[in-house]
Amino acid sequence: GDARVRGQTGVLSERRGSYPFIDFRLLNNTTLSGEIGTKKKVKRLLSFQRYFHASRLLRGIVPQASLYLLDEDYLGQARHMLSKVGMWDFDIFLFDRLTNGNSLVTLLCHLFNVHGLIHHFQLDMVTLHRFLVMVQEDYHSQNPYHNAVHAADVTQAMHCYLREPKLANFLTPSDIMLGLLAAAAHDVDHPGVNQPFLIKTKHHLASLYQNVSVLENHHWRSTIGMLRESRLLAHLPKEVTQDIEQQLGSLILATDINRQNEFLIRLKSHLDNQDLRLEDAQDRHFMLQIALKCADICNPCRLWDLSKQWSERVCEEFYRQGDLEQKFELEISPLCNQQKDTIPSIQIGFMTYIVEPLFERWAQFTGDTPLSENMLNHLRRNKAKWRSLLHKQHSSSRSNDHSGQMTGSQEQTLNEEETP
Repeated sequence: GDARVRGQTGVLSERRGSYPFIDFRLLNNTTLSGEIGTKKKVKRLLSFQRYFHASRLLRGIVPQASLYLLDEDYLGQARHMLSKVGMWDFDIFLFDRLTNGNSLVTLLCHLFNVHGLIHHFQLDMVTLHRFLVMVQEDYHSQNPYHNAVHAADVTQAMHCYLREPKLANFLTPSDIMLGLLAAAAHDVDHPGVNQPFLIKTKHHLASLYQNVSVLENHHWRSTIGMLRESRLLAHLPKEVTQDIEQQLGSLILATDINRQNEFLIRLKSHLDNQDLRLEDAQDRHFMLQIALKCADICNPCRLWDLSKQWSERVCEEFYRQGDLEQKFELEISPLCNQQKDTIPSIQIGFMTYIVEPLFERWAQFTGDTPLSENMLNHLRRNKAKWRSLLHKQHSSSRSNDHSGQMTGSQEQTLNEEETP
């Protein structure tokens, strides 16, 4: 099998024939080995029964009973949500609860069906499910932000963007599959710390990728490992799978925030010159990169209740990194000092310098569609709410602090926001 790097432990684990940690004496215990064999058979049988109706559907046979992918108690609500998966107010947190923590797998199975990808690429439903479970399980549930729910949220946003008329009219099934797969796997095996942390702690991933797009390279390579291991695309010609792997890499690497200006400058140039030709695969791929970048940082463009949850989660992850850095007597990274970097100040800066420039260009590309206008309206309202919360924090700190002094970062943020 392919070597797969596990970032969370700093250990290179490989799926090979020999596993030195297995106590081979257990295999000589006939009772135990028989029990293990029975459990495997039961698991296989359940898996087969669960997806039997799906395979019948793909062969054009109408099933006699409904396909039950979800727990009975929540089935109706989850199905109802999936019928509105293209709506921008989709609540991924609720959907994750309704699917018992399986939002990414359930969402992708549904979207692959909706877009006709299973039929077009002759995918095996059981193999697809196995691959998606591998992806979902390779996310770290203990991460407040970079977990499988974030991946599902990005995938749902990507689905919305793929339906924008300016893009949808030109997309091929390959484009759609690449867009959804890249969205689902773009942060797989994220360790919950950023690239500078990996570099300054001399993490093996930083050495492996020579300090360049360290996390994004790891996400891509991990995805390729799982694709090959699952054999999801093994029936396709080798040159097709190689092309898919390379394009997945190009999409996932585009999410590196350090490359933000590079993509913005190129997008601005295309829009100003009106020279985007979406009939050309190269231009379509570039717009898929932009769409994925938008989906990855779309939280500030969501409804306030959803946006606020994501903001709190990402800052909690930053603060945990800061605590680690403090523990190991390293310099605390920007945005990671809970005593100085408040959630409102972090979010206002993020919206101003990263999110707004990208989404304004995206709206220019889509032609001010209802979705683009909706996202920009949410963005402006959410920024105003964070600004209001920041002012309240400052008022509170002034009343509690006799000197009336703000921290440098708070004062700078406030001055920036008050400058017309």
